[in-house]
Amino acid sequence: MEKQEDIVKTVHLGDTEVTLMGTAHVSQLSVEMVEEYIKTGDYDCVAVELCSPRLENLTNQTWWKNLDIYQVFRKKKAGLLLINLALSAYQKRLAERIGVEAGREMIRAVELARENNIQLEVIDRDISTTLHRLVTEVSFWQKLKIVGGLIAGVFVGEEISEEQIEDLKRGDLLHSVVGEFGEELPEIKRVLIDERDQYMVGRLAQIAEATEAPKKVLALVGAGHLIGMLPTMESPPTLEHLENLDIKPPPSRLGYFIGWGICAFILAMFVVGFRQSPELGEQLVITWVLFNGGFCALGTLIALGHPVSIVAGFFAAPLTSLNPTIGAGMVVGLVESYMRKPKVSDFETLREDIAIYSMWWKNRVARLLLIFFFSSFGSMIGTYTAGASIVSQVFG
Repeated sequence: MEKQEDIVKTVHLGDTEVTLMGTAHVSQLSVEMVEEYIKTGDYDCVAVELCSPRLENLTNQTWWKNLDIYQVFRKKKAGLLLINLALSAYQKRLAERIGVEAGREMIRAVELARENNIQLEVIDRDISTTLHRLVTEVSFWQKLKIVGGLIAGVFVGEEISEEQIEDLKRGDLLHSVVGEFGEELPEIKRVLIDERDQYMVGRLAQIAEATEAPKKVLALVGAGHLIGMLPTMESPPTLEHLENLDIKPPPSRLGYFIGWGICAFILAMFVVGFRQSPELGEQLVITWVLFNGGFCALGTLIALGHPVSIVAGFFAAPLTSLNPTIGAGMVVGLVESYMRKPKVSDFETLREDIAIYSMWWKNRVARLLLIFFFSSFGSMIGTYTAGASIVSQVFG
C-alpha cells in the first residue's frame, strides 16, 4: 500500500500552507482520509478537483431538469454530451465493481466543508471547456483512439482483474496509467491532464493571493494530478496563462476545408459522368444516394431509431455530406427528438441507465445520443464508400 506521505504533500504559496492530497475517485481509503483530515479542524479552506457544473451535478440529483435535449442538438453539443455520458457510464460501473460511489471522496469533502462552515473552493477547469479543447486541439487519429476506447468501455465492458481493483483502491494504478497515457496519447494527455494540472495550481495561487486568503488549505485532487501539480507549485501560472487555458479555441478549419473539398470533388465527378454519358451521370447520383443514405439509415436502425428517423437519415445524408456546416447525425437526432420526446422518467433514471448496456437503447435520452453517433458514423462510411465507387465508375 502506498505510504500516506506519498499521496499527501505540503507546500507554501505565499503565506498560505497548501496540503495536496492525492485521491483515487473510487477508493474507500480516500474517503476515510478526507474525513480524517477535515475533522481535525486544522483547515480554513477545502479546495476540490471539481468545476462548478460538476459540483452541481454531484450534489444536485435533479440536474436533468436543466438539460434541453433539443438545444443540445441545435447547438451541436450532442458529441460532447455523448462523451460525458460514456465516461460517466464507465466510471459508474467501475465504482459498482469496487463498491464505492465514484467521486465519493469529493462529495464527502463538500459535505464536511458545508457542515463545518469551512470555505469551499472548486479549482478545476470547466468540464465543457476541457471537452471543447479536446475536440478542437487533438488530432483526428487520437480522437479515434479515445472514441474507440470509450466504445469498448461502454459496450464491450473490459474485465478488470482483482489485482487492478486493489491497486485502484489505493491509487497505485493511477500513477502508472498517467505515464502510459502520456506515451500512447500525448495530445490528449496535454489537454486532459497537463493543462488541468497547471489550471488547478493557478487557482490555488489565486486563492492564496486573495485579500482574505486562508491560512491553511486542504486541496483534494486525483493521485494522477498530484504528480504533475507538484513541480508547477514552485512557479504557479500567471493570470494571463490561466486565462489562456480557459479559452475555447475556434474549431480547426482543416475539417471545414476537407468537407468542402469532398463536396467539390463529388460534384466534379457528377459533371464528368454526365459529360461521358447521361446514363453514367445518373448512375453516379444513384450510387451517392444509395451508399450515403443507406449507411446512415442503417446506423439509425442499429440504434433503434424511429422509422421516420430512419427515412430522414436516408434522405438527409446525401445532402448533408455535401455541406460541412450541418451533419446527418444532427438532422436525424432532431427528427428523433421530435418523434420520441424523452420523458421526465428518462432524465430521472439516466445516471443509473447508462451503467447498463441494454438501457442505452431503452432510455430515450441515451438512445438519442446513440442515434446521433451511429447515423453520423454511417454517413461518414457512406461518403467514403460512395466516393470510392464513383471514382472507379468514372475512371474504371
